[in-house]
Amino acid sequence: MYEGFSKVRASIGWFKRLAPEAFPRDYIPTTQRSDEDVFIVGYPKSGNTWFQNLVAGVCYGLDPFLSPSGLAQDLVPDLSADKYYRRYGTPTFFKSHDLPCPEYRRVVYLLRDGRDVMVSYRHFREAVDRVAYDFLKFVDPDTELYPCHWPQHVDAWMQNPHGAQLLVIKYEDLLSDPVRQLSRFCEFAGLYRETKHLKAIAEAASFHNLRDKEAREDVGRPDRILAPGTFFFRRGIAGSHKDEMPQEVLERFLGHAGETLKRHGYLPAMP
Repeated sequence: MYEGFSKVRASIGWFKRLAPEAFPRDYIPTTQRSDEDVFIVGYPKSGNTWFQNLVAGVCYGLDPFLSPSGLAQDLVPDLSADKYYRRYGTPTFFKSHDLPCPEYRRVVYLLRDGRDVMVSYRHFREAVDRVAYDFLKFVDPDTELYPCHWPQHVDAWMQNPHGAQLLVIKYEDLLSDPVRQLSRFCEFAGLYRETKHLKAIAEAASFHNLRDKEAREDVGRPDRILAPGTFFFRRGIAGSHKDEMPQEVLERFLGHAGETLKRHGYLPAMP
């Protein structure tokens, strides 16, 4: 196991180190949820934090560009980090990287090309852990990654073993037509929002705006103190693996993720 990976579960969950009495009375444990709640789930670096900002804007009227970074985290709690949260209404929207579990009854699954995911995830882990990871080992299925390896996560959720209501949104579609994907999200969540509102939120939470916001402050969580000169919102494109993933790394990744990529249209299907 890489040294940095052993720190992941210790670094996430900074709220978990705080005593219950440190929270106001209107905060409740994240274990107390409703069947009507909606869970925004995806493998790390699949657009989870971006969509967290979009949801905060669409559902609560937050301006993702102008608001303090921690506000989106308060409105859309992160189950990998928060032990307590404030319930502003039902449904409440949660962010998660978890594998399927019976408690998640309504799920928006964010799906991104696994090759781009691994490029971005490695950069993120290096920036957080201050460790240079060998890319070949990073994508090796025998290397321990949080929460698992990309194809395992995707396959588990596509199998949907607990019969959750499931909406799949592709990262690439969110990039090319965010208003359309936000409309799908609203329909799934039972919300009505005017198109002009969705357009405004999509622009406020565009990559260049979130990157500018990060440059002037941070991404809103003490466990994400990145190395100087690095960014959480790094490139925000589709196809980053084309110039960032060496051929030998690609071949090793395809060895255990190729079939999953093909099933979801990221590679040509075999005849």
